Amino acid sequence: MRKSLLTVILLGSFGVNVLFAQNATGGAADATVSDLDSLKARISEQQAQIKKLQQAIEAQQQLLERAVQKMAAQPVAPAAAPVAVNTSDGTAVVAANETTNVARPVRFVPAIGGRQKTDTPGGSSPQNDGGSPCDEGNPSPTFIRLGNTCIVPVGFMDLTPFWRSSNAGSSYGTNFGSVPYNNNVNSKNSEFRFTGQNSRIGFRIDGNWKGTHVIAYNEMDFLGTSGATNLTVTNGAFVPRLRLFWVDVKKGKVEFLAGQSWSMLTPNRTGISALPGDLFYGQGIDSNYIVGLTWTRQPGLRVLYHPSKTVTFGLSFENADQYMGGSGGSTAITLPSALGALAGSQLDNGGSITATVSGTTVTAAANTVLATPTVSPDIIAKIAFDPSSRLHFEVAGIESQFKIWNPNTGTALGAGQHFSTSGGGLQFGINAAVTKNFRLISTNFFNDGEGRYLFGQAPDVVVRSNGSLSPVRSESTVDGFEATIKKTLLFGYWGAVQIGKNTGLDTTGKYIGYGYSGSSQNRVVQEGTFGFNQTMWKNPKYGGINLMGQYEYATRDPFAVAVGAPKNAHDSTIYFNIRYSLPGSIPNF
Repeated sequence: MRKSLLTVILLGSFGVNVLFAQNATGGAADATVSDLDSLKARISEQQAQIKKLQQAIEAQQQLLERAVQKMAAQPVAPAAAPVAVNTSDGTAVVAANETTNVARPVRFVPAIGGRQKTDTPGGSSPQNDGGSPCDEGNPSPTFIRLGNTCIVPVGFMDLTPFWRSSNAGSSYGTNFGSVPYNNNVNSKNSEFRFTGQNSRIGFRIDGNWKGTHVIAYNEMDFLGTSGATNLTVTNGAFVPRLRLFWVDVKKGKVEFLAGQSWSMLTPNRTGISALPGDLFYGQGIDSNYIVGLTWTRQPGLRVLYHPSKTVTFGLSFENADQYMGGSGGSTAITLPSALGALAGSQLDNGGSITATVSGTTVTAAANTVLATPTVSPDIIAKIAFDPSSRLHFEVAGIESQFKIWNPNTGTALGAGQHFSTSGGGLQFGINAAVTKNFRLISTNFFNDGEGRYLFGQAPDVVVRSNGSLSPVRSESTVDGFEATIKKTLLFGYWGAVQIGKNTGLDTTGKYIGYGYSGSSQNRVVQEGTFGFNQTMWKNPKYGGINLMGQYEYATRDPFAVAVGAPKNAHDSTIYFNIRYSLPGSIPNF
């Protein structure tokens, strides 16, 4: 129709021009032969122009039809589903009966330096599943977008007042293995403090490149060791420390991660994701989490394979350590009299400057970062099953190698001798929503020589009098629940570590190792805790404010109790916390 109309207009215009020319020259009767030839040439030229215009109109019509078909084929973004509370790594809790906001169409605003900024909040994807906070369908916080990459700020500000029944001297986090006995001077005084050390800051970067999804994640807190001694006198200048900094790349069914992350042995809530919101380490405020939890944050490499949406296989190679105890307040092994120099040099003593050598406390080398030798990385394998969003089950295994050099043994020429051993462990975990708003959690770890992964509450190995190594057996469990009632999250957990006996006799005739007769070394460490997390206010653009509370009761029992000494040590701690979370910290479960 458009082509016919254009043709009529052009021909009509041409006819008017002809009539005008005829009237101006006195009519067609006076036209000469040359005028007729000229008129025929002009008609041919006009017909050629009309044909070109018709072809151009046809091409434009085809482009318009293809564009309409493409728009019709695109699915309409559905409304966001209700968001159930699963976990929050120090983030604003989203109640199960609330719904998320549907993002407006993205509008780009040029920023300084040629960057592009969007006024649409972006969300966070719980796993590296190809989703991105940049996706328009995600409820999202404020982010910066650079082409196919977006940067989301993550973190929160914490103000935490806490009270302990004993002045344990462990600051914000609880050193479970050194809870003071009630006949100790520290047990006679309590402590009440304010701290903001658990505040965190970081970023998450998401990008897509040729079908490959990339996530870079960084997170820091302020629980680093400070060289200042006047932190509470004039200036609480707490030192930032690196918690997490890793890059994850996924294409198809294969995923690769490198950098400092939570160990793959840390229990998951879903899949084998390294994102904090997909891990289980409790909802509590205590920065040392729960007794019995298997965790550490360390550098490593991991490869994941996703044969289906419900099954994930993982293989991880992580930083190794030869640990003899002494970290997190734990009790260390007793070394042979001739090998006291192993503490802090060939065996990690957790930074302690004392060691027990054949029953005698002596000054030892203070272990520095990466000072002890290692044979090979710790190897962790894991398989996770997620048949539905309400059920997660996993099985993990770990293998470690230990090796030391004893300069005192060998041939008649005086040469020393190497001694080595291996350790290993098996973990089972389940995280199940019994009802929509009630979830049960249980994780259990059985091992020989892997006590470092239990917040260092058990040593990895003991040393015999000849320098040979023997792994220490230990077991742990964490069991609990999480429930949501409107905007309130309630939680309760019980955790425990039991450490096995591994002893021997020194050349002096005294006991060495761990758990020998008369030893005050820890046999069982336990904790019961419960608390709440109340969402006071939240907005995908501006973040959220939470009020949190936790009560914690910790105990430890030694292998032997001296006459007249307490049978165990116990301590109560109460935490309160006011938290403002950045928009990027609101997880999209």
